[in-house]
Amino acid sequence: MCDCEERDFVTFTDDDGNEFELDIIDYFDYEGNEYAILVDANDNCECDEDEECSCETSVYIMRILVNEEEDTEEFVSPAEEDMDALIEIVQTMLEEMDDCDCDEECGDGCDCGCDCHKE
Repeated sequence: MCDCEERDFVTFTDDDGNEFELDIIDYFDYEGNEYAILVDANDNCECDEDEECSCETSVYIMRILVNEEEDTEEFVSPAEEDMDALIEIVQTMLEEMDDCDCDEECGDGCDCGCDCHKE
Protein backbone atom coordinates (compact mmCIF):
# COMPACT_ATOMS: atom_id res chain seq x y z
CA MET A 1 0.00 0.00 0.00
CA CYS A 2 1.30 3.43 -0.82
CA ASP A 3 2.34 5.61 2.07
CA CYS A 4 0.54 8.57 0.56
CA GLU A 5 -2.95 7.08 0.81
CA GLU A 6 -5.23 8.14 3.63
CA ARG A 7 -5.89 5.21 5.94
CA ASP A 8 -9.04 4.17 7.81
CA PHE A 9 -8.97 2.20 11.05
CA VAL A 10 -11.78 0.25 12.70
CA THR A 11 -11.83 -1.04 16.28
CA PHE A 12 -13.37 -4.47 16.86
CA THR A 13 -14.09 -6.39 20.06
CA ASP A 14 -13.50 -10.15 20.17
CA ASP A 15 -15.61 -12.72 22.06
CA ASP A 16 -13.49 -12.22 25.20
CA GLY A 17 -14.03 -8.44 25.23
CA ASN A 18 -10.53 -7.60 23.96
CA GLU A 19 -10.34 -4.67 21.56
CA PHE A 20 -8.15 -4.76 18.46
CA GLU A 21 -7.70 -2.39 15.56
CA LEU A 22 -7.74 -3.26 11.86
CA ASP A 23 -6.55 -1.03 9.05
CA ILE A 24 -8.87 -0.77 6.03
CA ILE A 25 -6.59 -0.88 3.02
CA ASP A 26 -9.23 -0.89 0.29
CA TYR A 27 -12.92 -1.19 -0.55
CA PHE A 28 -14.63 -3.03 -3.40
CA ASP A 29 -18.09 -4.07 -4.61
CA TYR A 30 -19.20 -7.61 -5.36
CA GLU A 31 -22.70 -8.60 -6.47
CA GLY A 32 -24.25 -5.37 -5.17
CA ASN A 33 -22.56 -5.45 -1.77
CA GLU A 34 -19.68 -3.35 -0.46
CA TYR A 35 -16.67 -5.09 1.10
CA ALA A 36 -13.51 -3.95 2.86
CA ILE A 37 -10.04 -5.47 2.91
CA LEU A 38 -8.52 -5.14 6.38
CA VAL A 39 -5.15 -5.93 7.95
CA ASP A 40 -3.87 -5.90 11.52
CA ALA A 41 -3.11 -2.26 12.37
CA ASN A 42 -0.65 -3.32 15.08
CA ASP A 43 1.48 -5.46 12.79
CA ASN A 44 4.96 -5.63 14.34
CA CYS A 45 6.82 -6.15 11.08
CA GLU A 46 10.26 -4.58 11.27
CA CYS A 47 11.24 -4.88 7.61
CA ASP A 48 13.20 -2.00 6.16
CA GLU A 49 11.36 -0.13 3.37
CA ASP A 50 14.28 -0.75 1.00
CA GLU A 51 14.24 -4.54 1.36
CA GLU A 52 11.77 -7.21 0.30
CA CYS A 53 9.42 -7.85 3.22
CA SER A 54 9.02 -11.44 4.38
CA CYS A 55 6.54 -10.69 7.19
CA GLU A 56 3.16 -12.37 7.00
CA THR A 57 0.13 -10.19 7.51
CA SER A 58 -3.35 -11.50 8.24
CA VAL A 59 -5.87 -10.20 5.72
CA TYR A 60 -9.58 -10.00 6.51
CA ILE A 61 -12.54 -9.53 4.19
CA MET A 62 -15.63 -7.95 5.72
CA ARG A 63 -18.98 -7.03 4.22
CA ILE A 64 -20.13 -3.51 5.06
CA LEU A 65 -23.75 -2.98 6.03
CA VAL A 66 -24.77 0.68 5.97
CA ASN A 67 -27.54 1.95 8.23
CA GLU A 68 -28.48 5.25 6.60
CA GLU A 69 -31.00 6.17 9.31
CA GLU A 70 -28.35 6.04 12.04
CA ASP A 71 -25.48 6.99 9.70
CA THR A 72 -23.42 3.96 10.78
CA GLU A 73 -21.56 1.10 9.15
CA GLU A 74 -21.42 -2.46 10.48
CA PHE A 75 -18.70 -4.88 9.42
CA VAL A 76 -19.89 -8.49 9.16
CA SER A 77 -18.45 -11.75 7.87
CA PRO A 78 -19.25 -12.46 4.22
CA ALA A 79 -21.50 -15.33 3.21
CA GLU A 80 -19.56 -18.60 3.04
CA GLU A 81 -20.72 -19.27 -0.52
CA ASP A 82 -19.11 -15.98 -1.68
CA MET A 83 -15.70 -16.56 -0.06
CA ASP A 84 -13.92 -18.23 -3.01
CA ALA A 85 -14.84 -15.38 -5.36
CA LEU A 86 -14.02 -12.72 -2.73
CA ILE A 87 -10.61 -14.26 -2.00
CA GLU A 88 -9.78 -14.26 -5.71
CA ILE A 89 -10.79 -10.58 -6.02
CA VAL A 90 -8.74 -9.62 -2.96
CA GLN A 91 -5.66 -11.54 -4.13
CA THR A 92 -5.77 -9.68 -7.45
CA MET A 93 -6.18 -6.33 -5.69
CA LEU A 94 -3.28 -7.04 -3.31
CA GLU A 95 -1.03 -8.03 -6.21
CA GLU A 96 -1.86 -4.74 -7.93
CA MET A 97 -1.05 -2.85 -4.71
CA ASP A 98 2.31 -4.63 -4.50
CA ASP A 99 3.09 -3.37 -7.99
CA CYS A 100 2.61 0.22 -6.84
CA ASP A 101 5.93 2.03 -6.59
CA CYS A 102 4.71 5.30 -5.19
CA ASP A 103 7.53 6.86 -3.22
CA GLU A 104 6.23 10.41 -2.89
CA GLU A 105 4.57 11.77 0.21
CA CYS A 106 1.15 13.00 -0.74
CA GLY A 107 -1.77 14.49 1.10
CA ASP A 108 -5.38 14.74 0.03
CA GLY A 109 -5.69 14.93 -3.74
CA CYS A 110 -2.51 12.96 -4.31
CA ASP A 111 -1.13 13.66 -7.79
CA CYS A 112 1.95 11.43 -7.83
CA GLY A 113 0.77 9.42 -10.83
CA CYS A 114 0.57 6.08 -9.03
CA ASP A 115 -2.16 3.78 -10.35
CA CYS A 116 -3.05 2.59 -6.87
CA HIS A 117 -4.86 5.84 -6.04
CA LYS A 118 -8.56 5.45 -6.43
CA GLU A 119 -10.91 8.35 -7.02
